[in-house]
Amino acid sequence: MKIAREKKLFNGLLEEGVEGKRPLRFKPKQRIYSQGDPAESVFLIEEGKAILTVVSRSGKEATLGVLHPGDFLGESCLNGQPFRAHTATAWETSLLVRIEKDVLLQALHNDSALAEAFVGQLLARNIQFQEDLCAQLFNHSEKRLARLLLKLAHFGEKGSQPVKIVPKLSHEILAEMVGTTRSRVNYFMNKFKKSELIRYDHGIVVHPRLLTEVVLKD
Repeated sequence: MKIAREKKLFNGLLEEGVEGKRPLRFKPKQRIYSQGDPAESVFLIEEGKAILTVVSRSGKEATLGVLHPGDFLGESCLNGQPFRAHTATAWETSLLVRIEKDVLLQALHNDSALAEAFVGQLLARNIQFQEDLCAQLFNHSEKRLARLLLKLAHFGEKGSQPVKIVPKLSHEILAEMVGTTRSRVNYFMNKFKKSELIRYDHGIVVHPRLLTEVVLKD
């Protein structure tokens, strides 16, 4: 119910005229913005997914998270951050709406319900990022991989039915996202497949309830 209400509010934001708002289509792996770019706008995902990554001064890349339809990205510009602190890339064919910073700030100022929903979403995502960090620090790589697959399948919205992760990710990319080696990912993915927790069908098909047991197992 809450998700439907937020979606209605955010859609209302997009329907109020066109000035300062522009729909943009992105191909898979196309950059939405890059780390270090000027931060002058916020994006709202209408279709598709986006992945957030950051590169350290030493050149090491880390994945911050995957965002889905209804999620905002680039919102740190609203707090005066002049440059993008991370890179956002379309994970699949995606439709995003680019909203100029001043336009969104004015809309949030004028509509308290919209502002409440917007802040609520950002807080929920911050909590999710904190949980991801704890999982990265304290869970072994098998649990981290299982948790990542559940997240990529957007488990929680589609119940217990098998969910396909599209596009299919290479084990090398999964290893980067989990923070382990490709050989370890190969081992655990084969283990998951033999245990019928996942299967391959032009993508990775996840069985959420079964895979959740791996995450919850002591």
